Amino acid sequence: MTPSWRKPAGMLAILLLILVWCIAIASLSGTVGRWHGAVQLGFYVVTGIIWIAPLKPLLRWMETGRWR
Repeated sequence: MTPSWRKPAGMLAILLLILVWCIAIASLSGTVGRWHGAVQLGFYVVTGIIWIAPLKPLLRWMETGRWR
């Protein structure tokens, strides 16, 4: 059985996704910092959950080689 290249490639894609997402959200900190505390909390909770959405197809591709 030969090892699959999809798992290391997928792992790197996940790390890149996290890095890009963190930079994007952190770049908004100046604007978000002027909002009311409860609104800030909601923003960071929602953006902290949204980044997970693209992981399901990526993880499926890593395991099976298919996107759907």
